Amino acid sequence: MALQAAGRQSLVETVVDELRAQLSAGEWPVGERIPTEHALAEQLQVGRNTVREAVRVLVHAGMLRSRQGEGTFVVSTADPGDIVRGVQRADVRDVLELRFALETEGARLAALRHTADDLERMRAALAAQAAFHDVEGQPAVGQYELYAEHDIEFHIAVVDAAHNAALSATYAWFSSSVRDALVVSLHDTQMPRIHETDHHDLVDAIASGEPALAERAARALLAKPKQAVEALLDDE
Repeated sequence: MALQAAGRQSLVETVVDELRAQLSAGEWPVGERIPTEHALAEQLQVGRNTVREAVRVLVHAGMLRSRQGEGTFVVSTADPGDIVRGVQRADVRDVLELRFALETEGARLAALRHTADDLERMRAALAAQAAFHDVEGQPAVGQYELYAEHDIEFHIAVVDAAHNAALSATYAWFSSSVRDALVVSLHDTQMPRIHETDHHDLVDAIASGEPALAERAARALLAKPKQAVEALLDDE
């Protein structure tokens, strides 16, 4: 099936539309790995670079998720674009409030359902994040974007450890807003310093298998930035 760009639409956009249509039609169910770039390029008779860019668009949209070394998997068969755009327009306090709802429940369920691989994934994300610390253990100036990427990897790993497909899909849609809010806060000198022990405490709480302990650890991690944001907004 050779695809041709229609009118002013680029070939990448045409491939995005075709893949979105196949996802919506249930060609690949949620959780399934989609065909490789090579296979999709042959099927659509386009270049692999075109397929790669189209897949990136759908990853950003929250329909797909790439896992290094494993492939690209279906997160949702419905386009959550409208939801994502609404969340992206939210302010930092809105994002933090939603994080409380999603991450505390994710941590609670993760304590009950996690696997050894889930814990290793969390710890690996924190180890990778540590490469972007300064000598005081804080996010290094000029490295905020990379620090935030690994922070999001950690929080996605926590939520995925709940093994709830709906919760993971919702957080995947939301994660770009979490990342953007974190980068903004890292540039704000009035926001509290980050304590890496809070992240490790959360992993330990999940590993303990105690859901109440894990929920409290997730709340403690987010409590300080939430209080700081509320104080700043109250001063306005």
